[in-house]
Amino acid sequence: MFPEYRSLISALKGHDVHFDRLFKKHNELDDKINVMTAASGFDETLIEQLKKEKLLLKDEIFAYLQQKA
Repeated sequence: MFPEYRSLISALKGHDVHFDRLFKKHNELDDKINVMTAASGFDETLIEQLKKEKLLLKDEIFAYLQQKA
């Protein structure tokens, strides 16, 4: 995610509480989506909702990185 900000992401991880929270939540959603889609009979509506939440977090992370750059 955002290879152009790789060094900034590394610098912020573990040193910026807000960034850590956003990044962790994004990764947790990604993991949850992957587990749910791998299972048979998953709830498509819930998956779509989680994907939208994940996308909003990604947008928020991107804006935060732009602000810190």
